[in-house]
Amino acid sequence: MSGADSGGGDTAATADGGDHTAKLSLPTLTTMVVGSMVGAGVFSLPARFAQETGVAGALVAWVVAGAGMLMLAFVFQNLAVRRPRLDAGVYAYAKAGFGEYLGFFSAFGYWASACVGNVTYWVLIMSTVGGIWPALGEGDTLLAVVLSSVGLWAVYLLVRRGVKEAAAINRIVTVAKIVPIVVFVILALVYFRPSVFADNFAGAAYSGSLFDQISGTMLVTVFVFLGVEGASVYSRHARRREDVGRATVIGFLSVFAVFASVTIVSYGILPMGEIADLRQPSMAGVLQEAVGTWGEVFVSVGLIVSVLGAYLAWTLMAAEVLFVAAKDHDMPRFLARSTDADVPLPALLMTTVLMQIVLVVTLFSDDAFNFALDLTSALSLIPFLLAAGYALRIAVRPQPEDAEREPSRAELTAALLATLYTLFLLYAAGLRFVLVSFIVYAPATVLFVMARREQHRRLFSPRELVVLGVSLAGAAVGLIALGVGWISL
Repeated sequence: MSGADSGGGDTAATADGGDHTAKLSLPTLTTMVVGSMVGAGVFSLPARFAQETGVAGALVAWVVAGAGMLMLAFVFQNLAVRRPRLDAGVYAYAKAGFGEYLGFFSAFGYWASACVGNVTYWVLIMSTVGGIWPALGEGDTLLAVVLSSVGLWAVYLLVRRGVKEAAAINRIVTVAKIVPIVVFVILALVYFRPSVFADNFAGAAYSGSLFDQISGTMLVTVFVFLGVEGASVYSRHARRREDVGRATVIGFLSVFAVFASVTIVSYGILPMGEIADLRQPSMAGVLQEAVGTWGEVFVSVGLIVSVLGAYLAWTLMAAEVLFVAAKDHDMPRFLARSTDADVPLPALLMTTVLMQIVLVVTLFSDDAFNFALDLTSALSLIPFLLAAGYALRIAVRPQPEDAEREPSRAELTAALLATLYTLFLLYAAGLRFVLVSFIVYAPATVLFVMARREQHRRLFSPRELVVLGVSLAGAAVGLIALGVGWISL
């Protein structure tokens, strides 16, 4: 296996391709994408959007987010075809394009965002049950954390049995969780009140300008679209490499219409301010207003099924990124071990441990769900930006392996728009979450140093020292801001 030099360049991030590797079909890869995208986010959309924007802003936000994420989907599709040697997509593309240290940053950031995102699933499950069992509060009480921890380690025991078994369960759960969401949209249309919808069209007094409304929803759309890269992350298991790109686009288009519909129809049930004040999952509160108590129960059951399915998919993907990075010598070698059932056990254990730590932190958070949701989105932006930037680099300056088929104008357009979109997302996230991301990223450099020392290699090149300096400076500023209370958990 070869590694990227400090100056970047195309490099294979290969994994063990032995006979024990599970091979996944196009339908299974597609359900990995859908299963990872449809999770906690969709059930929180009504309130999260109503807190920021009215109908007009929501429509524009979905057009912007849909177009931007579609460009990212095309980027992953094109890279899967052009660089079939690169496994665990997001991480491998960053390394191939920008060198080992930024590749490591991408792998760690993507892994950390997956872990934090998985914690939001447990918080939302406990908050849902807390509606009938007050001791669970909004998912951040001691009892809620204890019960979440039991579920967390139960999934660990399930996944360690084998990738194919976990993927099969995810396929079944994905189908089951789509049903209540579609039923919600249909019922909301039946009870739709045009006068309420019209009153919500321009937004409320607290919404601000249309641009502010759109910007305020961007991190929410990032969170619900996380998972569009799911097939590329698990690309080493694909039966056919072209299925990776197909699964990415099919999964995205299938989910986009559902997400936008859930948001827009909610504005026809309740005034915007009342939707904004609903406890999570806000979709349950909207349906309760429309059809009564059974609607809340129906959505709550669907949420638990949906979230558990998404949690399973994200646990698989998070462990996979660590595993492939370790196989390519960018993480400590102990993370490169796997079982005969093709389970990267040390990576899975490290993933579960971090989720357990973040779960405990929710005990000390004022708004555990929303902060974790936004932090998940912010941590994922740098890996997305680096992947889009790599696609743009190939399109502008093709490599020797592109000699047989030069990048098309369509590929260049998709890569350029995806890069601009992710840059806009970083701006929309705001300095607060960028600084918190640096606080998470900077200490992770210890793992990079461990991997370099295991290979008896120079720790940092001049270019990598610049990146390290920027990340340490950002982390220092973030810690100061946290200390003075500008950033709060």
